[in-house]
Amino acid sequence: MSTATGLDSDLVVVLVAALWGAATGALLPRAAYRFSAPSGEAWRERCPGGHPVRGWLGRARCGQCAAGESGHSGEFGRSEQSGHSGESGRSGQPGHSGESGHSGESRRPGRSGRSEREPGQPRWSADARYGPRTAPLALVTALVCAALAAATGTRPEVAVWLLLAPVGVLLAAVDLKVRRLPDPLTLPLAGAALVLLGLAALVPEHAGEWSTALLGALVLGAGYLVLFLVNPAGMGFGDVKLALAAGAALGWYGWPTLMLGTFAGFLLGALYGGALLVARRADRKTAIPFGPFLVAGAFLGILAGAYAA
Repeated sequence: MSTATGLDSDLVVVLVAALWGAATGALLPRAAYRFSAPSGEAWRERCPGGHPVRGWLGRARCGQCAAGESGHSGEFGRSEQSGHSGESGRSGQPGHSGESGHSGESRRPGRSGRSEREPGQPRWSADARYGPRTAPLALVTALVCAALAAATGTRPEVAVWLLLAPVGVLLAAVDLKVRRLPDPLTLPLAGAALVLLGLAALVPEHAGEWSTALLGALVLGAGYLVLFLVNPAGMGFGDVKLALAAGAALGWYGWPTLMLGTFAGFLLGALYGGALLVARRADRKTAIPFGPFLVAGAFLGILAGAYAA
């Protein structure tokens, strides 16, 4: 009877986690678009049509564009065209740092009255969507949260993983888009991980140690800092700051989990780079975003650590 009750409670946790992941993932598209700003900008203020983007959570869709209203092209040019060095880094080509705004040519309105997209500008579709689609982010976040809940069960740290997971998905989406990891996300994520794990350590039946989480954050952050200093072109400083959060999460389950998650991240990154080389979509000098693989490695390490705990 007790075994059946335990299975029922674990199943409930997984279902709740999946619903939580789907709900929070559905709120990420607008934040993903706003944080996917060109280098030198903290975040995007306007949609590709030039209309102000209000708020951070929800669908990446502009109602004014859908209604056929024209935006303020002058301010849009200043906010969205001032150098795409972050995006261009993925292809190894120099950014458009010398182009700011519109170089003498006015944008021609399309049939619906909206401005046509110029090269380098974010895409907007017929339904006025300007950022990532809601369904893929919701699905990925739901699967991540469900897997974490299945591995962790009803232990108190499952709440920590469910709170951190959507931010990890958001960071991976932003880094894939523009090869940058925003400070407003990475540093608070590391602090939140340590605080939340500290609270989980006060609850009975937890399966980790806060002291190793703290040390894991410091060790992994220091390791990535060394890599950054040795080869700044191959490792961004945003990866160093994200490593603090990954180290805290992995360190919670001990040093073997920390090493496994770190190795998994580098292995996934190497496999991705190798696949690009084989497909001739990149060369040895092509820079690739490492944040998604750092997040994926931490995710795999946490799964292994939670199952083993």
